[in-house]
Amino acid sequence: MKQTYISIVMPAYNEEQRISKCLLSINEFMKTQDYEYEVIVSDDGSTDKTIAIVEEFMHEWKSLKIIKNKHKGKAPAIISGVYASNSKFTLLTDVDLSVPINELPKLLNWVDEKGFDAAIASREGVGAKRINEPLSRHIMGRVFNLLVQSLVLPGVNDTQCGFKLFSSDVIKTVFKHTILYGVDDEEIKGAKVSAFDVELLYVAKLLGYKIKEVPVTWTYKDKSKVHNLKDSYYNAKDVVRVRLNSLKGLYKK
Repeated sequence: MKQTYISIVMPAYNEEQRISKCLLSINEFMKTQDYEYEVIVSDDGSTDKTIAIVEEFMHEWKSLKIIKNKHKGKAPAIISGVYASNSKFTLLTDVDLSVPINELPKLLNWVDEKGFDAAIASREGVGAKRINEPLSRHIMGRVFNLLVQSLVLPGVNDTQCGFKLFSSDVIKTVFKHTILYGVDDEEIKGAKVSAFDVELLYVAKLLGYKIKEVPVTWTYKDKSKVHNLKDSYYNAKDVVRVRLNSLKGLYKK
């Protein structure tokens, strides 16, 4: 099978209210690009009309695909989507497109042109813009990042922005070494929040891959699925788990 240039992988769970706008935005932007691509919606066991909406788009959009997973959470859905991809590069993004798809060329520049193994969108640094973010959420995010930098990823200013580009070989190799989440996880009920990104980046660094943080424009999207205090607890718990796994030598090169 011929390899495409880039795969855009998006996890989705009960996104019937936003998936159409997301796909329209991606489609419009990708029409302006001169390379082959595929868009993979990795559905996390949605019980609403998400799958039906994506399948309707697929009738006219041949490079759009859907992967139907059981409901195990965002991380396993991402992993499933990545394994289903066939491309030189892989972009991870969220359905809300809080980082707009037109930021993609910034990341591609670092990975395809400058030799980095991954480029991750950052809401920190010169040139980054945060739009409509509540102060309380910003403070909690910075406190969380202090924890991340103290325990596992010193020097990485933003691990949680969902817009990340990898060499496809790199991200598939990294997933062979991650521990916290996988496609064989048990089914769950409701939404599940995790610091999946922290383990992903930690293992990538451990394996010696070069990662570039790229300042982007990010817009806060009010989401009913977000519960700041509870989510912060589960995220912090995952960071501690990564640290403990590291101390035990469980992340082997």
